[in-house]
Amino acid sequence: MKKIGITGCIGSGKSTVSKIFAQLGVPVYDADTRAKVLMVSSPEIIIGVKKIFGNESYHSDGSLNRKFISDKAFHQKDLLQQLNSIVHPAVFKDFEDWCKTHESNPYIIKEAALMFESDSHKQLQQIIVVTAPEELRINRTILRDGILKEEVLSRMKNQFSEAEKLKHADFEIKNSEEELLIPQVLKLHHLFVS
Repeated sequence: MKKIGITGCIGSGKSTVSKIFAQLGVPVYDADTRAKVLMVSSPEIIIGVKKIFGNESYHSDGSLNRKFISDKAFHQKDLLQQLNSIVHPAVFKDFEDWCKTHESNPYIIKEAALMFESDSHKQLQQIIVVTAPEELRINRTILRDGILKEEVLSRMKNQFSEAEKLKHADFEIKNSEEELLIPQVLKLHHLFVS
């Protein structure tokens, strides 16, 4: 079974690309979603997050206080690094366990925003980077998350640039709204199953 990664900068459309692969019957592991699940279900992570951010990091019902954590983490790099040092290893292990349940597939996809930043690309054989012009990525993120441009730019600072990601890529999917996504995905799908 091949392990293929999909990454890209914020607003590039990596989730859209992953959904197309999923429609083709390919198992997709969404690292960001799994990280959120683990942050409210793993006692070790919950203790660690509270140690870094305080009890205010969780609501009284046990749900994650995302706004509180992201406001702190995206403005204080040391807090973000501490959070990542707790969450990333747990996601790595969760991914390996998940892979065991999909061994009969020709290939699987792991989608992660911070694939190179977290070193999770080392778990994979090949990497697809989804690209899009910066202004388009900013506008997509503003629309999707309902945040200001300044917040998007702040988040971008915590990610590798598109050029840096492309240096490590095996494949590029262009999501600039000028090229169709489905033919690009199908071309790679046929390559991975052959």
